Amino acid sequence: MSEQQEFNRSVIEEFRANAGRVGGRLEGVDLVLVTHTGARTGRALTTPLGHVVDGDDLVIVAANRGSATHPSWYHNVVANPDVTVEVGSTTYPAKAVVATGDERARLWEKVAALKPFLLDFQKQAGPRAIPLVVLRRA
Repeated sequence: MSEQQEFNRSVIEEFRANAGRVGGRLEGVDLVLVTHTGARTGRALTTPLGHVVDGDDLVIVAANRGSATHPSWYHNVVANPDVTVEVGSTTYPAKAVVATGDERARLWEKVAALKPFLLDFQKQAGPRAIPLVVLRRA
């Protein structure tokens, strides 16, 4: 298991044991667990992600820490948009929808205002526009 996978596993365990709250370097971060289906493997995978609330929806950001490539979970939700969301102690089915056009522009302004470090990630990502994925309750 990679260091990142081990870190995610420990975050997921702590999240589930504490109704969505975790400590350490993620203390105070608004986290959501997204269970998605692997595009190549078909396996169920759970990824802890930061999010921003937009009305009834949650917005997750495929920043990949400013990498030139999208994160694995992004490819998975594009291929298989039916996901399960865990926020706090609530779990529900959702549809993952990539924001485009005016919706993406509006959401990017909102997300960047709340999480200004994403502006640096966008610069580091070069020509890759960081995708925003809206989680809509099914």
